[in-house]
Amino acid sequence: MTANESFVASLGDNGISNYWRLCEELTVRQAAFLIVGIDPDSETGVKSRDWRKDERPAGYGAAIQALTSKLRASVITGTLVQEMETDMNGNPIGEIDGSTDVDRSTVNTDSVAKWLQGKGYKTGFFFPDGGGAPDYMNSKDARYAPKLAAAVSAWQAVTTAGKTSPKQALVKWLREHAATYGLSDDEGKPNETGIEEVAKVANWQPTGGAAKTPGE
Repeated sequence: MTANESFVASLGDNGISNYWRLCEELTVRQAAFLIVGIDPDSETGVKSRDWRKDERPAGYGAAIQALTSKLRASVITGTLVQEMETDMNGNPIGEIDGSTDVDRSTVNTDSVAKWLQGKGYKTGFFFPDGGGAPDYMNSKDARYAPKLAAAVSAWQAVTTAGKTSPKQALVKWLREHAATYGLSDDEGKPNETGIEEVAKVANWQPTGGAAKTPGE
């Protein structure tokens, strides 16, 4: 079987190779393609660097912008790399203000999926089972409760407290993601009272004390 035949055989119903599901991290550009339903290794994806803005697939520019913004705000976890200005020999001489290198910056796939769920998306590459987020995590649902969603998300994200207590680790995560769940004011300052309330709900060790290690 040729490389091309192997690639074609790996394609899922959405025309994207299932091998992408092996990746725990993707570049911002790759993630944007997958969000809009295009395989990054397809002919369209490979030629993307030469596109003019009017040649981009629908939604691609918006996906790049959103991923970059949320990566900068730490809503999506990953590695942020600034584009570098270079001299005539290609040597870096300084960062380009406000510009993210979408081919070197990476995003965690689970983090992208959780962010998409919070935006109400339930289908597409990042939801292979087609189920998507439950209604209580869907911000577009009529009964969506931000603090409930925050508690669930914090509990899912903070799998170990490290050297702190679970509550302290939860509070730290909630502060970092306060804006996503309406736990900050108009100036972006975290609402400490709200965060404390949510952390109490998500805390799996309400009696306090040092965090226990597995097996204790």
